[in-house]
Amino acid sequence: MSRFRLSCSLAALCLALVSPDVARAEEAPPAAREREATLLVGAVLGGTPMIEDLRSLVDEVGGRATGSESNHRSVEWALERFRAAGVTARAEPFRMPALWLERSASATVQGPGLRFAPRVAAMPFSAATPQGGLTAPLLDAGRGTAADFTRMGAKAKGAFLLVETDELRDVDGLFREYNEAVGIESRAFASGAAGVVYMGSRPGNQLYRHNVSVGPKNTRPMMVMERDGAKRAQRLLRAGTALKLGAVLDLELGGPYEARNVIGEIRGTTRPDEVVVLGAHLDSWDLGGGALDNGANVAMLIDLARQMQRLGLKPARTIRFALWNGEEQGMHGSAGYVHSHAAELDGHAMALSVDIGCGRITGFFTNGRPPLVPLVDKALKPAAGLGPFTQVDVPVVGTDNLDFMLHGVANLIANQEAATYGPNYHARSDEFEQCDARTLRTNAAVVGALAWGFATMEERLPRQGRAEVEALMKSTDLTQQMKSFNVWDEWAAGTRGRPPERQAAPATR
Repeated sequence: MSRFRLSCSLAALCLALVSPDVARAEEAPPAAREREATLLVGAVLGGTPMIEDLRSLVDEVGGRATGSESNHRSVEWALERFRAAGVTARAEPFRMPALWLERSASATVQGPGLRFAPRVAAMPFSAATPQGGLTAPLLDAGRGTAADFTRMGAKAKGAFLLVETDELRDVDGLFREYNEAVGIESRAFASGAAGVVYMGSRPGNQLYRHNVSVGPKNTRPMMVMERDGAKRAQRLLRAGTALKLGAVLDLELGGPYEARNVIGEIRGTTRPDEVVVLGAHLDSWDLGGGALDNGANVAMLIDLARQMQRLGLKPARTIRFALWNGEEQGMHGSAGYVHSHAAELDGHAMALSVDIGCGRITGFFTNGRPPLVPLVDKALKPAAGLGPFTQVDVPVVGTDNLDFMLHGVANLIANQEAATYGPNYHARSDEFEQCDARTLRTNAAVVGALAWGFATMEERLPRQGRAEVEALMKSTDLTQQMKSFNVWDEWAAGTRGRPPERQAAPATR
């Protein structure tokens, strides 16, 4: 993605402030607001407990898949951190549509005179194998293109299909994986394949979780195989050796259940019914400790709340520090929040998601709301020395801003340098050492300035209606992104996002 610096002139800023898309409210003196933001920036750059909180979450709680015992512990861990800081906090329940956890996964590759057992990880929403496992032919599916399926023909039916991948090096490659998986798996399911085996894309044979594209609707065993083992199997197949794969996937599966978000809150003084939401997801996949995705940003938000409370800062608007659950399995925690807080959404001034690890924040995605850009620029002025910052006004799907966007609430995602995020995404290697403490503190200062700006500034964007959200879908690639993340059908069915406006009943005589 290209990066460029936006210069906001006074004239352009004034034009944005008088836009009819901006509502006004009574404002504290700008000088006082900036002094408070500067205090907060300085506080989080200092010797706070933030890094120790991250270590504790990663090492003592560990991987936190929603529905697991460690996830339950993480909720209590977060509540205790907020309350110890004197910040009001509560756990809010929401509905998860399906339980999916891996107990164990193993595989054996067999051929004439050979047998080896590469490590595998079940993909989230994989089906379990029968108790004794499932054995089927293993076929070289190339990269899973339409041409590859034409080449395999009827042989794909009833077989495990080994799909080649590139080694993942950056976030762009990660989104490419997600996009390509939709087509690969659609073709595999249509062919009648027994299941799909992806060659691991992470360096160093790291295993990781990568959601099945159709989510809980999936009916087949699906897995990732360590890269070196998959390459060995691929070479054998291409040398003409017939192989079989035996897989044993022991999974804990179930229907809908209740999970909990954690919400810390500092209530506003003059506009308490207007809300700024700062969000990071508490859940993670279970192979690693979930430092980059997304423990670091959980620790950041807790520390911002702690420092605001310690400094006695009083925002005009209410600030909610939202630690979401269910993000990895379909952003269900934030969806649950907008459902349970539906009556309050007209008063939500902004919802932020920070979810790209520990890389330096370079600006924010404003998600198709041009009048939001100058407001972000204004809020970031107290942290200008930590920039430059560039706002990118395109909609992005894949984290907990989604349901705020679908409900018409102004929403942001922190745009971050990739750092070590891509290769360690959802992987066994996502541990405490992946996060640079100095960069995390700098990011906390940036988010603190942003949050304080939106909690105290005069301007506020009004909530959009469904028609405006639909217009954004028509003018951007938002629809395709939603399909890639398996959330489009819910929007189309009217079960996710702002419902259509009710039509007035026809007059009767």
